[in-house]
Amino acid sequence: QVQLVEFGGGSVQPGGSLRLSCEISDFRLGYYVIGWFRQAPGKEREGVACITTTPGNTNYADSAKGRFTVSRDAATRTVYLQMNSLKPTDTAVYYCAVWTLGYCGGAMNHLDYGYWGQGTQVTVNS
Repeated sequence: QVQLVEFGGGSVQPGGSLRLSCEISDFRLGYYVIGWFRQAPGKEREGVACITTTPGNTNYADSAKGRFTVSRDAATRTVYLQMNSLKPTDTAVYYCAVWTLGYCGGAMNHLDYGYWGQGTQVTVNS
């Protein structure tokens, strides 16, 4: 059974950094797309960044460009989201998700992703 588990959420002051991890287990396909999404209270779920398992193509939402970096460790099937220069508007529950045989580019649609983690809360405030 495919499982995605996120780690690394927490509270941080504006300008601070957090690194989220997403561990993916029992996924037998060699190629898939891992996306990071977030959802703030009262708002729709939005895509933040994505990465392919191979060759590691990445894509970022405009809100994440220059501040967030997505990476993966193929050996451990772990995907990371390094978030720097955090702002209060980054406060949300962050989810990792998998899209099988998809692509990483352009606008991210959460409906394309069929497997989801439970989410981890990120709070940015002073």
